[in-house]
Amino acid sequence: MMPRRALQSETRVFAFVLLLIPAAVGLISCRLDMHLQPKYNPEVASDFFSDGSSARLPVEGTVPGGQPAQGELLYTGRISGNLVDAFPFKISASDLKRGQERYNIYCSPCHGLAGYGDGMIVQRGFLAPPSYHSDRLRQAPDGHFFEVITNGFGRMFSYRSRIEPADRWRIVAYIRALQLSQHAPGSEVTNASSAISRSTP
Repeated sequence: MMPRRALQSETRVFAFVLLLIPAAVGLISCRLDMHLQPKYNPEVASDFFSDGSSARLPVEGTVPGGQPAQGELLYTGRISGNLVDAFPFKISASDLKRGQERYNIYCSPCHGLAGYGDGMIVQRGFLAPPSYHSDRLRQAPDGHFFEVITNGFGRMFSYRSRIEPADRWRIVAYIRALQLSQHAPGSEVTNASSAISRSTP
């Protein structure tokens, strides 16, 4: 049988070790290199830059990583800085179908399935967006719609991070098909993809 004094000493050592374990774990996990530093959270204002924003816009003329450099039109809806009434690729029936799917997911809650600005969110009290069938938007260039989807407009936020550029163009093509369905002779409506593709460079 172990002597009482030896047992007490061993108990103290064991208790001391038990106390050291949490302290050691805490010291190991306490890394201050780059964990504690000045930083800006998303959407936070900054007085460092003259425009008051902490986030920086991409350098003009750059192309997103992993994307082919297919020109200014594909990524901006502009050529030489001007909005263009053209598509960067030929619009096919499959492009229109994809555009309809993306439109129904991202656009119809506000703009409505037919583009009259009467989507479900509007029916629940949100302010209505303009109808795609107004004279102003029927006459707007294709690049205008692409730019609005990309950057947002008024109360509409940007879909740049949610919809890839090619799908934004497909949505624009579907918007044009909606406009044709309400304001074109029947002969053009039956072949909407051909009518839209005529504006392609």
